[in-house]
Amino acid sequence: MLKTQEFKQVPTRNGFGEGLIEAGTRNKNVIGICADLAESTRMEGFKKAHPAQYFEIGVSEQMLVALAGGLAAVGKIPWIASYAMFNPGRSWEQVRTIMALNETNVKIAGAHAGVSVGPDGATHQAIEDIAIMRVIPHMLVVVPCDSIQTKKATILLSETWGPTYLRFGRDKSPIITTEETPFELGKAQTFREGDDVAIVACGILVYNALVAADELAKEDGIECRVINNHTIKPMDEAAIVSAAQECGTVVTVEEHQIHGGMGSRVAEILAQRHPVPIEFVGVDDRFGQSGDPAELIEYYGMGASSIKDAARRAFKRKG
Repeated sequence: MLKTQEFKQVPTRNGFGEGLIEAGTRNKNVIGICADLAESTRMEGFKKAHPAQYFEIGVSEQMLVALAGGLAAVGKIPWIASYAMFNPGRSWEQVRTIMALNETNVKIAGAHAGVSVGPDGATHQAIEDIAIMRVIPHMLVVVPCDSIQTKKATILLSETWGPTYLRFGRDKSPIITTEETPFELGKAQTFREGDDVAIVACGILVYNALVAADELAKEDGIECRVINNHTIKPMDEAAIVSAAQECGTVVTVEEHQIHGGMGSRVAEILAQRHPVPIEFVGVDDRFGQSGDPAELIEYYGMGASSIKDAARRAFKRKG
């Protein structure tokens, strides 16, 4: 059975910082622009490693996007960083028009996403950002599962053309992949085999899904397939449909509102191609609050016990 203490714990934001430094070393056109949060977003290391490629504009998220759009138009590859609640939250219209409508090669680093921001509270806890970003045409949306995968995603996205949203968190979370674990944009990964229930998860909650799956196998004999669905857009439709066909039921897990997020996209795909019973694990139409990150995950129904309950309900609903 998986136990948290068995895994090294590192914030996913650290992976972004490390990946950005490497991306900037590989290509001098990669630049970092920050809205007065270089240390929090982990752009501080990039600032020190590549000072000529770094720009600080202060607390001005709309200008963050506008400046990046102009620099992208002349061949730069800008990464713009702030808390996800403020960018894309505060700058959504600029993201839609300057980045996506004009198809500029700007990359958003949305830090401190989800309720696991902890004591910063509801005003800083972005739990609607996947929903507002995935509906924008041309936008690529990626939510890695740990710091290693966040580093890989940052490097790969720096080499992939197009408007992009990379979502990651603040608090420490278990590292469940290795440097050798394959990572490909748009290709979901099966981290655990099983044919009774398919658990489709993203972000740091992939770990909780794995814990829940191991406990369900021991307690109920229910074998769950666990899928790391890191690319929200474009989603790996083939993997989702295959899991639904082979397992007969699906549970989606995300640190986000259950309305409009990753799970909603899974449901859209299956409604069109292979309808099955679905249960959704996430924040259910509430705002966040201040608290300990782990306690908030449990309070809002995203812990392993909640995932197990959802999987049991899904299993009972199988035809």
